[in-house]
Formats: sequence, C-alpha cells, structure tokens
Amino acid sequence: MLHRLLSAVGLSSAPTTPWPAAATVDNSPPKPTESAIVAETVPGSHVLAIKGYCRTKALGKGEFISSASFRVGGCRWSILYYPDGRGPTNAGWISVFLQLDKCPGVDARAWCRLALLDAAGDPVPAHGLAVDGIHRFSPKKGAAGGASAATWGCYRLITRKALERSSPAYLKDDCFRVRCDVTVYKDIHREDAAAGRFVAVPPANMRRHMEWLLRTGNGADVTFEVAGTTTTVAAHRSILAARSPVFMAELFGPMKENTSSRVRVDDMEARVFKALLYFVYTDEMPEVEEEGEEDKVVMAQHLLVAADRYSLDRLRLMCEDRLCGLVDVSNVGTVLALAEQHEYQGLKKACFRFLLSGSNLKAAMPTPGFEHLFKSCPSIVNELLAKAATLISS
Repeated sequence: MLHRLLSAVGLSSAPTTPWPAAATVDNSPPKPTESAIVAETVPGSHVLAIKGYCRTKALGKGEFISSASFRVGGCRWSILYYPDGRGPTNAGWISVFLQLDKCPGVDARAWCRLALLDAAGDPVPAHGLAVDGIHRFSPKKGAAGGASAATWGCYRLITRKALERSSPAYLKDDCFRVRCDVTVYKDIHREDAAAGRFVAVPPANMRRHMEWLLRTGNGADVTFEVAGTTTTVAAHRSILAARSPVFMAELFGPMKENTSSRVRVDDMEARVFKALLYFVYTDEMPEVEEEGEEDKVVMAQHLLVAADRYSLDRLRLMCEDRLCGLVDVSNVGTVLALAEQHEYQGLKKACFRFLLSGSNLKAAMPTPGFEHLFKSCPSIVNELLAKAATLISS
C-alpha cells in the first residue's frame, strides 16, 4: 500500500543509495576537554632609599634598619637593610630582606625580587635576587628581622667596597636605592572552560551615554545659572533628584525651584558646579584642567565642600582621599582647618600624621595657611601641639 502511494507521487519506498553494511569508524582523535588552574595575583613594589650610607656602616654585624611598612595584596611588608651583612659569614656585604609584618590569614604566598638600582632607577641584573617559584611567608613565627618563615632575601646583594667604588653609578651623594617587587597570590582555583559563546556581549557603556546626555543637554528640563558668571548649565531633574536628596528637595519638594525652569546656584565657581554635575551623571571624578599643584588642592577643596552641600557621599570621600595625597608644608594649615570645620576625620588624621612626621610641623608653622588655622581653629592647634609634645617625650 505504502509502495503504491509513493509511486503515485513519483517517489519510491526503496532507498536511492544502498544502506551501508556497517557504520563507518571515525579514526580522528577525540577533542580534548579543557579546564584551567587560575592564580589570582596582586602585584606591588617599594623602593627603599638609604640616605647617609656612610653613617649606617657604624651598625654592627647582623644589625638592620627597617623601611616604612607598605601594603601589597592585603598584607603589610617591610624591607630590612643590613649594612654589614646578615649572618656571621656575610660581613662586608650588604644584605636586604623582605619581611611579612602582618597578613589577614595564617600565611601569605608570594613571588618577590630584590634588586639594587642604578642612578637611572633601573635594576642592576648582577646585584639582585628573585624567588624561584612561590615563597610562603608566616608573620607569626619568630621575632622581627630574625624569622626565616617571615622573611626572604638576599644575603649578598653587593659588597660594601664594590658599592663605594661604583659611585656615582649606584652610590650617589652618599645614597643608594633598593627596589622590592612583590606579587601576592591571593587565590588559586580550578576554572572549567566555558562553552563557546554564540553572542559577543559588549562592555557596559552607560557612563558614556550619560556623559553625552549632560554634554548635549538633550531633553533637559532645568537650567542652572551660576551666580556671578554668565555660565548656564542644562540638566535633567529626574537624574539629579535620583542622585542627590538635596536636588530632590530643591526640584521636587515644596521649594520654589520645583516650578521654575531656571535655578540659581550661589557661592560656587562654575567649574566646580560643572565638575559636580559630571559626577552626578557618570559617578566618576572629571578630568579638570588645573594649573599646578596649588590649583589641584584648591579645586579638590571646593569640590569637597560642594559634594558635602549636595549630600554626594561618594564624591565627598573621593575628594577627601585626593586631598590626603596632596597635603604638603604650604597647604597643610588650610587643609586641616577645612577638615576641622566640616568634620572630615580621615583628612584630619592625614594632616596630623604629616605634621607629626620629621620637621614638618616646624616648617609649616610660619606659613599663611597655618596662621589661618591659628585664627579659625585654635582648639585643633592645641590638640596638635599636645600630640607633638607626647611624641617628643615618649
């Protein structure tokens, strides 16, 4: 029946080609499966400058001087400098060691390298040492400077005679430098290979689109007039309100600006307000053209106050963090006054640490900024001097 039906439509129930007697065998090698062992690492480096080398030679054999502590991979490290060698057989040599001072876990695994630097700041291949593989450090065994589990280093970096003969290639103005490179292994885990993807997903570009929206003013429904200037900036009420509770109150609350299409901004420079709006739209600090270090400090101070005024906490902390890195003798007085008046505790601590280090306090006191601090915040000056007195007596 089926045969007659197929014949009627011009088809045949019989195969057009003979069925193979047996299945063919695929002799090609099987495709291998894949997985990966991924080591997550955090690199960092620290340069130790030994200034006054000749004076350090007076230290006895096995004695060391420690660098300032530095952080890499969540751990605290320091470099130990032995001007007359570490160990009884290394007298006359300079030894340098890396020491793990503190880590969040029981131990830390790291690759590290110590190298003498030449006058140009480049490592000298003949005078250095690198870990062959990964070294395991443990800060909880032994005392500082003497625990093999907590330290790793180079017993014979260079002889003192060779260093002194190298001047000015390595030793210049009685100073030489050693660099330590550290790569901390945070996590080592297996990762199975992902199946091939059919769709390439591009990275997020919302920030670029929001920046374009601010720059072009497309769809803007409010215009800001910066007092004392001819500057106007177009913006979008809903975006501003979503980002700042102050803008929310001004533009949608029972204040007069909620019905006006033009809003006046007082007590703020135009460039500061533009920078603030850039952050509102993009969640990033803008690249602002600044004339020198002093202008950087002034801009950061003004933007910090503006961020505080509009309750933009992330921007405030970003500005505060930036100012912490810009503090110097000439501006520490005004920066500390700002920190005290607005209760910026992190910035205040940074100023105190700077002033209580070396002779910075003595150098800063004659500056106009410190005179401003005396007049505006006498209590903070008393607190500072009390801390300085305690530090001297201890």
